[in-house]
Amino acid sequence: MKQIYLDNAATTKIDSKVLEAMEPFLADSYANPSSFHMAGKRVRDAIDDARATVAKIIGAEPDEVLFTSGGTESDNLAVLGAARMYARKHDGPAHIVVSEIEHPAVLEPVLHFEQKEGGEVTRIRVDKEGIVSKDDVITAIQDNTALVSIMQANNEIGTVQPIRDIGNVIQKMRKSESAAYPLFHTDACQAAGALNINVSELHVDLMTLNGGKIHGPKGVGMLYVKRGVKIEPLQFGGSQEKAIRPGTENVAGIIGFAKALEIAQKEKDARNETIASLRDYLIEGALTRIPKTRLNGHKQHRLPNNVNISFLDIEGEALLLYLDAKGVFASTGSACTSASLDPSHVILALGMPYEVAHGSIRFSLSHETTKKDIDYVLEVLPPLVEKLRSISPVNVDEKHYG
Repeated sequence: MKQIYLDNAATTKIDSKVLEAMEPFLADSYANPSSFHMAGKRVRDAIDDARATVAKIIGAEPDEVLFTSGGTESDNLAVLGAARMYARKHDGPAHIVVSEIEHPAVLEPVLHFEQKEGGEVTRIRVDKEGIVSKDDVITAIQDNTALVSIMQANNEIGTVQPIRDIGNVIQKMRKSESAAYPLFHTDACQAAGALNINVSELHVDLMTLNGGKIHGPKGVGMLYVKRGVKIEPLQFGGSQEKAIRPGTENVAGIIGFAKALEIAQKEKDARNETIASLRDYLIEGALTRIPKTRLNGHKQHRLPNNVNISFLDIEGEALLLYLDAKGVFASTGSACTSASLDPSHVILALGMPYEVAHGSIRFSLSHETTKKDIDYVLEVLPPLVEKLRSISPVNVDEKHYG
């Protein structure tokens, strides 16, 4: 059976060059990088080289790059690490500003901090296309705001946020008041390989990246921490990663992550052009061939690989099963919430009702996706939607949600 993988926002196929770079550290160069002998030093040197590679790509210094187990840990470390440090230094409650459509890896630690640690939170609404207003973010900042966290590009609907504009204003606010806060964090896991991730140009203090989103290994990522920024560690027991993220390093993963990021950024422009063309082809084909459909997210300000469509009058999970039977692998949203039957918080934040959110499907492409793949999807998709609608008790009036 034909198999078409369109779930690259969840995770990507590892690049063969990345696997090749990792292999020596899975077999021959296996020493602990903290060991005080030649074998350990060779591994330590490899980690240092990887750190320098990543730092150069994002416009940072090597000592500003902390390697972690992935995007979730990096987001938790940024949110809780910054908020707890502020609360301890100021002996009072810290305030956090986030958007309503952040990844659960940001929203859940924010909720924990609010409910369990006495923190204060302002959640910024987005417009009907999923864009955060810079003015709303800046207006929400208070005297005790420790952190502003706005993702660079949304993992479900692909909207790209005005990170540079927000960061520029926050930076000017700090300079004018001679203050260290608020810190500005962005989850850029979906942005790497698609958008500009230069930390100086984005004016961010903290930035999250993830290997599994860029054709690198899963279980590894990084947190950029600007020089002078202090955050509390979440775990203890070693001096690795400046004692902010202790524990023996995932050496092969780190090497693979650096290689994947290097390839992704080097081939970004060429890949984006091809992928965006296929994205638009899929969007146009689905919306014109299937009635009662709507595109979620901004049509222009979106990731080149993201297609999120609501098919009215059906359940997205049912459509996924039918697509799976045809060899098309997609998703209803974030893989981190795939076990939940609740509708996407992102689609709901756009002002859509539950019945519309429940019918949303995300197709996320990669540079390996072909026009033949999209043609096949457009061939099998309309009859599947029609079949599900024929047995559905729901009948949404599309004029309200088109």
